[in-house]
Amino acid sequence: MKTVKLSISGMTCNHCAMHVENALKELTGVKSAKVDLKGKSAEVAYDEGVVDTRKMSEAVAEAGYKAEV
Repeated sequence: MKTVKLSISGMTCNHCAMHVENALKELTGVKSAKVDLKGKSAEVAYDEGVVDTRKMSEAVAEAGYKAEV
């Protein structure tokens, strides 16, 4: 299990944060995701043999936001 902190841009409200969190949690291999709206970040625990940060960034982008490691 590995943990990464992603910088998230484009979030303006709690609904945005929940949208990003749900997009990350839906990925196979993501064990947990916690989004911090004020900190504009997400902490994600994941199985690095199943999912990587590129896939996480793509999921966040599909949700309408931008994620960077």
